Amino acid sequence: MARAGAYCSRDRSDCRFANGFAVRDNAAMNEAASPSADQAQQDIAEEFALFGDWSERYQYLIDLGRQLPPFPEACKIEAYRVHGCQSMVWLVPSGNADRMHFEATSDSAIVSGLLALLLRVYSDRPAREISATEPQFISSIGLAKHLSPTRSNGLAATLAKLKAYAAATAQEHLE
Repeated sequence: MARAGAYCSRDRSDCRFANGFAVRDNAAMNEAASPSADQAQQDIAEEFALFGDWSERYQYLIDLGRQLPPFPEACKIEAYRVHGCQSMVWLVPSGNADRMHFEATSDSAIVSGLLALLLRVYSDRPAREISATEPQFISSIGLAKHLSPTRSNGLAATLAKLKAYAAATAQEHLE
């Protein structure tokens, strides 16, 4: 299991995961973190290709969402809420321009699975890589065609917030 710091504020004063760290079970999601966002997307496409139909793929998404680490209630604050989602979604950044980490949660099982995919691609990467990476896995696995308009909007809003955090962190690094 990988240990990664996940705090709810840059000054780390308002809330913390257990013992100041979140434990993330990457074994269940790909045994080891992919070396790059592109590789993570390729891994996701290969995993989804193993399923014969979308009912199996949705079940896999739900299973991935269940594997997200526990998310503290104290971090469910307006500053971390993703607007544009029908479901309640929170996204918490931590780290620096060299390595940003994200924690996320939702009150929806399928949305939690979508968050798990986004975290695999974007979390624990440099801010510049996050900003430059387009979510190609969404089209390569056929996800765009199988999401409701509200879930598609929510996914886009979450991705936009994630990339905004990365851009702000990269900018701070330059100043």
